[in-house]
Amino acid sequence: MAGAAGGPARELVVYAAGSLRASLTEIGRRFEQDTPGVHLRFVFGAAGLLKDRLAAGEPADVFASANMEHPQAIAAASGAGTVRRFTRNRLCVLARPEAGVTADNVLARLLDPALRVGTSTPEADPCGDYAWELFRRIGQRGGAFAGAYDMLDRKALKLTGGPGSPRPPAGRSVYVALLEAGQADVFIIYTTIALQAQQENAALHRVDIPEDVNVAANYGVVLLGGAGPQAQRFVEALLAPAGQAVLARRGFAPR
Repeated sequence: MAGAAGGPARELVVYAAGSLRASLTEIGRRFEQDTPGVHLRFVFGAAGLLKDRLAAGEPADVFASANMEHPQAIAAASGAGTVRRFTRNRLCVLARPEAGVTADNVLARLLDPALRVGTSTPEADPCGDYAWELFRRIGQRGGAFAGAYDMLDRKALKLTGGPGSPRPPAGRSVYVALLEAGQADVFIIYTTIALQAQQENAALHRVDIPEDVNVAANYGVVLLGGAGPQAQRFVEALLAPAGQAVLARRGFAPR
C-alpha cells in the first residue's frame, strides 16, 4: 500500500477484542482516510489470548481489550502507556426461541438442568470472566438462588474464546452458528454481540439480565512500547466524539 508520497504506508498494528471487530473496522477506515500514509492492521481475538501473545513478545502498537486488567498487566510488565477506558458493554442472554427465556424468567431458566448454557472461556476471554462473575452474583441473591454459582459453574459450556474453540463459518457469527447447530440453547454474551447476531438470525431472542446481577464490562486501550504519534492519534480517535458515536451506534455504552 502506497503512502502519501508514493512510498510504502506506515503500518499500525492494533490487537483488539473480537467484540470490537465491527466498530474498530469502521473507525479504522475513517482514520486511514484522514491520515494519509498510514495503514491499520487489526488482529482480533479473545483479549486474554491476545494479552498472552503480547507478553510473549509479538509486536503491536495498540492493545484494545474488553477489560481493564489485561492492558494494565501488559503496561506494568513492559512500561507501556496509561490504560484508558474508552467504552463499556453489558451481558445479556442470546436464546433459541424454543428455549422459552424471557426477562421475567431468565435467571430461573439458566438454572434449569435441562437448559444448555453456552459461555466464552474464562481467563482466555473476558466475556467468560464476566459470565462467572454473573454466576457469583446470582448465587449471592440467596433464597431460591442459593447454590447457583456451583450449579452454573458445573453446567456452563465453554464453547468460545478458548485456544481450541471452533472457528465460525466464513462471514458468520460463531454464536449464531453454535445455537443453530443445537450445541447450546442460550449464550451469555455481550449486548453488542447479541445485536449483531440478531441481524444475522432475527429469530434469536436477546434477553436482558436483571440489573442487580448484571456485570459491566469496561474496555481499556493502551499504547504499547515503541508506538509512535500516529498510534496515539488512533487512540484519540477512539475517544473522540466521532469514534464514540460509532461505538454507541453498535450498542456500546458511553465510556
